[in-house]
Amino acid sequence: MSNSSALALPVARREQAASHYRAMGVPHRRVEEWKYSDLARALGEEGFSDGTACWHIGPLPAGVEIFDLAEPNAPEWVRKHLGSLKESVMSAASLAYAQGGVALHVTKVAAGPLALEFSGAGHVRALIVMDAGASLTLQENLAGCDRRNIGVEIVLGEKAQLHHVRIAPVAAGAVQVEEVAMTLAAGAGYHSHYASFGAKLSRLELDIALEGEGAEANLSGVSVLGEDNHADITTRISHAVGLTHSTQLFKKVAGGNSRAIYQGKVSVEKGANGSDSRQTAKALLLSRQAEADLKPELEIFADDVKCAHGAAVGDLDADSLFYLRARGIPETDARALLIHAFLEDAMTGIANADLREQVRGAVNDALGRVSA
Repeated sequence: MSNSSALALPVARREQAASHYRAMGVPHRRVEEWKYSDLARALGEEGFSDGTACWHIGPLPAGVEIFDLAEPNAPEWVRKHLGSLKESVMSAASLAYAQGGVALHVTKVAAGPLALEFSGAGHVRALIVMDAGASLTLQENLAGCDRRNIGVEIVLGEKAQLHHVRIAPVAAGAVQVEEVAMTLAAGAGYHSHYASFGAKLSRLELDIALEGEGAEANLSGVSVLGEDNHADITTRISHAVGLTHSTQLFKKVAGGNSRAIYQGKVSVEKGANGSDSRQTAKALLLSRQAEADLKPELEIFADDVKCAHGAAVGDLDADSLFYLRARGIPETDARALLIHAFLEDAMTGIANADLREQVRGAVNDALGRVSA
């Protein structure tokens, strides 16, 4: 890891990003995409630190190259891709002000999960470039209760496969923002799971472009929130060509005064016939003060597509609860069984068994705190 004073990016590109950020400003609730997550209010006058957040990486499997973005003489694959993907206002901020970060180049099928952790305060960048046919399982962890803005770019070559599990533990008082921009070539696959347990403000924003036939993005996630914690996942998936596929399944449990947000927009571009997209978001509210805002959207400019979306917010099913209680199960235990069952189908898609069990353990711990 490094926090030195440069980023492997042309000065003109950094100035362009800074100009974008200054023109837009810190997002607030009057910005439509941020109406449920008032970043300006959460940050207050302090804003983000001028420093650069830290990154830590586990042992590299064969077939993975690493480059420290704070070092000079970046390789060609970094120069080609860093700062090249679609830019949101907060990714512009990290591109402009981060003084370091990490870049990974995956050249073949990599054995075993690779652990990447972000900690500390400030802005930081990450770049992942995967060659044709390459494969990687990435475990991303967030640590600490800091004000952190992470900008990530991911480029998947033909038939490349990325399995991504992101775990964001509860971080009371923290403001954590992460923006991921991604492109997928023909036959590439992005398979992800995001487990979030809340912060003062926590937001994960994804912008995914399916640019080659056969590309697919399968997203799932769970949030278990209590007290005053907040967790927002905002996704945008573009089916730029036909015969592409995307699924989204998000389950949220909110207790105390917490707030759970899902915003998902799927766009099927003109001529992208044969695209297939499904969005499902559901939330359980465990208290009268908890709030869930679920907002799936479809924008379709093509014919011959299969697209569906749905959202539901409520309490546990009364008939199911009665069924379990009628068989001698105490109400507290019956409710716990139903909550676990509600969340389970959003976790079964995690391909790596160890990571799947790690997420389940984190969910169990969080449910214990929420119900206490």
